[in-house]
Amino acid sequence: MIPTRILRRRRVLILLSGLLLVPACNRQPASDREIWAEVDGKPLYRDQVERYYRTRMAAGSEAGSAEQALSFKLNILNELINNQILVAHAARARVTVSEAEVDTKVSELQSPYSREEFQKKLAEEGLDPGSLREEVRQNIVINKLINKEIVSRIIVSDAEIVENFQRNKATFNIPETQFHLAQIAVTPGAEPQVRNTKNDDATNSQAAERKVQALYARVRSGEDFATVAQAYSEDARTAAGGGDMGFVPASALASNPQLRQTVSSLRVGEVSGILRSADGYHIVKLLGREEAGQRELSDPQVRSAIRQTLTNEREQLLKAAYIEDLRNRAKVINHLAEKVVTASANPAQAK
Repeated sequence: MIPTRILRRRRVLILLSGLLLVPACNRQPASDREIWAEVDGKPLYRDQVERYYRTRMAAGSEAGSAEQALSFKLNILNELINNQILVAHAARARVTVSEAEVDTKVSELQSPYSREEFQKKLAEEGLDPGSLREEVRQNIVINKLINKEIVSRIIVSDAEIVENFQRNKATFNIPETQFHLAQIAVTPGAEPQVRNTKNDDATNSQAAERKVQALYARVRSGEDFATVAQAYSEDARTAAGGGDMGFVPASALASNPQLRQTVSSLRVGEVSGILRSADGYHIVKLLGREEAGQRELSDPQVRSAIRQTLTNEREQLLKAAYIEDLRNRAKVINHLAEKVVTASANPAQAK
């Protein structure tokens, strides 16, 4: 059960590594590629699996032994098989994606990076703009298919919400006041990684002071706080999400009395003045507040949280069953799995 304090409206940075695994176009000649699986006669290649494997290793996963690495690759190949089946079924179900939808998602992926950084990121992951668009298109197709044939059919009754609340009431007891904060940060030195959409960075104290004063004036004049943060904030962790810091417990502000006093005095939706800290300047907005205490079922947020949790659980179950059902109807040949089993029975062939 997910507590209310975890269910927050946050802008989520969607990284390239967060894309579903979908078979993408590859310019390497097919005759030179090793086939690791076939789905209804359509091949999936070793280099496709290896590319996703390298991306995940770069993201910090530990491969361990050769056996663990091979097991990881088998899992990746299985994901590619499932998604190829979903893409094929989506075509039969006449699920389509417009160029505008692809453009929007690509822009979302690119927004945290400068043009040069994004091109470098693509190169590191073995992609070019064309293959990225194809991956994005197929991800959208799969998501649309799941929404059409699974999510849209899920119904959570009021009785289920009541029963779930009674069973998990303790999880809705908030131990201390929490503040949902967003910030615009400006630092007085050059940042090694600038993640705002304008690629804007104040490189000295004078420039930082001028910049924060200008940004504060824009926010006070009515410009959208999140939009300004995305464009100019120098905090790499929060800029892409409109400065959203999530919910911060009151105890976490104890080490900064000025910030705690300022935040405590704000009403929801209000913006602070310019705050000075050891690492630069900050403008803070209070997006929400959760007071300590027991949340009751009469609270709309509690009911919404329970409904979303039950929906997610049901979606996960139905999606797994849905994919298995489609897989039962497809002709799948996993050549890599066959090789692993053969090598196990004949160790001499493993080399």
